[in-house]
Amino acid sequence: MKRWFLLTLALVLLLTACGGKTVPPPPEEENAPPADAPPPMPETPAKPVDPEEAALQALLNGLSLEEKVGQLFFVKVPAENALEDVTAYHLGGYLLFSKDTKDLTANELIQKIASWQAETADSGIPLLIGADEEGGTTARISSNPHIRSKRFSSPGKLWRQGELEAVKEEAREKAILLKAIGVNVNLAPVADVSTNPADFMYDRTTGGDETTAAAFVGAVLEVQTRYGLGSVMKHFPGYGNNRDTHNGAAVDERSLDTFWNQDFVPFQSGIDFGNRHPLGPAVLVSHNIVKCMDPDLPASLSPEVHRVLRDELGFDGVVMTDDLAMGAVSAYAADGNAAVMSLQAGNDLVVTTDYRAQIPRVIAAVEEGELPESVIDTACLRVLRWKLELGLLELTEEWKLVSTVIPWG
Repeated sequence: MKRWFLLTLALVLLLTACGGKTVPPPPEEENAPPADAPPPMPETPAKPVDPEEAALQALLNGLSLEEKVGQLFFVKVPAENALEDVTAYHLGGYLLFSKDTKDLTANELIQKIASWQAETADSGIPLLIGADEEGGTTARISSNPHIRSKRFSSPGKLWRQGELEAVKEEAREKAILLKAIGVNVNLAPVADVSTNPADFMYDRTTGGDETTAAAFVGAVLEVQTRYGLGSVMKHFPGYGNNRDTHNGAAVDERSLDTFWNQDFVPFQSGIDFGNRHPLGPAVLVSHNIVKCMDPDLPASLSPEVHRVLRDELGFDGVVMTDDLAMGAVSAYAADGNAAVMSLQAGNDLVVTTDYRAQIPRVIAAVEEGELPESVIDTACLRVLRWKLELGLLELTEEWKLVSTVIPWG
């Protein structure tokens, strides 16, 4: 009996000890999803403060020195190896002249341009395809009767026929035609002021004063921008009554006040237009020696002329040289470093024929410390930004820039 009592007491004590408290379950892991929850979705990259600028900087950072330098060359189409050179020299763009369109139908020219663009598939950075389609004496595309039955009219003729309305109507036809064949930059309008029929530049202008020239520039920019066609105002700081610089230098003796009161007016109008629109014009700088700004160097090679354009007129877009193969430059770049000098002066795009010699010289100048790589970066960023504004690049949902050009073939 005593033994049974002790066993019963022990059992009661055991049950009391075990049953007095509930054993808690093991703690759950922090942030653990429910057992039946779907797998987490991949995170979307956070939107940068300025997505476009961040994407442009990322694109720039991914380019080699050779690729960045190549983007700064807007060159004449070579007679041979045009396809191969797109990738061999990482070119920024091709400029069409009459020889490049001669005897071609519109469809043949479309295919030719598209084949060049197809070569950019690996880099993902399309080419600028430019042409001087001013009308009148300078009409690289419409001078081909297979493409247009009649070349476009000169600015002066249009102005005399119907002023702004005539200018806008023909600018619309130009923009539609150029975009249709694959040209994305028209090296126009001519923003020079010339009222003397004896002037070299007269036939390429309206023939009116600075107010007329400014109105003409504004009308052309308005239409070309509406159609997504790049514009290039030329020839800064204003050609005036100077001689042809294709074969030698021209020296402009006029005062700085004359430039402010006359020549700068159309350019300032175009710069102000660009500040109000997402697609702004570029500016092409002449080879004239403008003594009131720089008595020693052609404008295209002059840091002071570029300072005036940037700091005094407030232009922050793409600046390009006139053709560096022209005779006015050769005497000032006897060592063959015209492209290096033009970039040191402040140009973003180098227009030239001998890019096969000039590109290696620019690369060497950077590697040897003669030309800071930061100069190349600044210029290249402007060129890439212009390509984005032209719709050649677009921003994806992942905040990356990709080509919008569909390769032909």
